[in-house]
Amino acid sequence: MGKTTLTAFDPANYLETAEDVAVYLEAAFEEDDPGAIASALGDIARSKGATDIARRAGLSRDAIYKALSRDGNPNLSTLLSVMRALDVKLTVKAA
Repeated sequence: MGKTTLTAFDPANYLETAEDVAVYLEAAFEEDDPGAIASALGDIARSKGATDIARRAGLSRDAIYKALSRDGNPNLSTLLSVMRALDVKLTVKAA
C-alpha cells in the first residue's frame, strides 16, 4: 500500500462567488466566536487577494494578516473597512 499524502484545507481556495462568501461569513457569525469571524474575514480577504483588499481598506497587508487571524483582535473600524473592501455588509436582525 502506498503512502497517502494530505494537504491542509484552505477555505480561501473555495470562496469563488459572492454567495460562497456570504454563506461562509454567516456561518462564522453563527459561531459567536470573535476569532472565527476574524479568521473567516481573513480567509475571504486571501481568496480575493489580501494585498488588494488591504489597499482598498486603507490598511497594510501585514495589518490585515495580523488582525484577521484566529488570534487577531481587530477593532470595529478595521472590520468595517475590510468588509467594505470585500463588498459585504453587516446586517442586524432580532434573535
